[in-house]
Amino acid sequence: MHVVFRTDASVQIGTGHVMRCLTLADALRDAGANCTFICRTHTGHLLDLIHQRGHTSIALAAPTTLPTDVQQNTSLRHHASWLGTDWSSDAAETIKTLNTRCADWLIVDHYALDSRWESALRPHCKQLMAMDDLADRAHDCDLLLDQNLGRSAEDYLPHIPEQATALIGPRYALLRPEFAALREESLNRRTVPKLQQLLITLGGVDQDNITEQVLNALSQCALPNGLCITVIMGAHAPWLERVRATARTMPVPTQILVNVSHMARWMTLSDLCIGAAGGTAWERCCLGLPSLVMALAENQKNGADALQEHGAALVFKNTDELVELITDQRLCGEHPSLLKQLSASAAQVTHGNGTTMVVKALKDLHV
Repeated sequence: MHVVFRTDASVQIGTGHVMRCLTLADALRDAGANCTFICRTHTGHLLDLIHQRGHTSIALAAPTTLPTDVQQNTSLRHHASWLGTDWSSDAAETIKTLNTRCADWLIVDHYALDSRWESALRPHCKQLMAMDDLADRAHDCDLLLDQNLGRSAEDYLPHIPEQATALIGPRYALLRPEFAALREESLNRRTVPKLQQLLITLGGVDQDNITEQVLNALSQCALPNGLCITVIMGAHAPWLERVRATARTMPVPTQILVNVSHMARWMTLSDLCIGAAGGTAWERCCLGLPSLVMALAENQKNGADALQEHGAALVFKNTDELVELITDQRLCGEHPSLLKQLSASAAQVTHGNGTTMVVKALKDLHV
């Protein structure tokens, strides 16, 4: 089975779309598939990482100027500029890279692409899968995945063909196998909770430098005795050196790690996480890691609210709210009951087997 992914990473887009596609591609390869990624060379692209993971990668050029209609965003959605060109040009370039080879599955994970692009690519693939989080546009697909908490199949009824299969909710979250493998160990170490290891992970890019703001806020708090802080960032984070400098001034030991390969292990060893409300939320839930979350983009707000409504995380909108939460004795006191409650609720959100379920769906639907 030949599977082609059309997705992008950039400083503006972040890394999450490519990373979840890579997780699926790795699992598909283990099931015998051959995977190819088509990505535009935006600043902050992950083509090198795709190659390192053993998949074929094809680069689309990043234009120096956007087409006029994209610049003006006329009759286009908010995310149209993320593509770096208009949808029809992108479709033509994608078709050209495919040459005469027809993909068994074409998987598109891009907020700037919709049914118009997908319909144009239909003659060049046997089946098409769309990955979405927004439920705000039409898709011409055979399979749709939205792994978000609080989403329902009804949200997509106006947006996908009647015969399309919809996989909805975090039970289908695309997590690497190490998360399910470490789930039992992680949950067991939380039976007697205590805040000693604090993890901060606010996206692979953190374009707005929220990480430094969080560290500055924590430096003004009366933190628990013996607390250690670990900050995990991506290599393309534009404020990385600023964050490193701030870490050196912290009143508690604070280490900065870049592009870690064992995120599941770091989460398992942590007692609390300050994180974004994006795809890593499902990783934390699988491991029962209590979280204080912030929506770093508009498309993360619904997810953040859903996590809080399910008791799986607490939401903060600014550093003042963060300080109030982090100094709550139910989190940092001698008997942190809230840590245990958050962990138990988070663990019910997903068990970490979503990738296996999605691969099965792709194989079962394959014609």
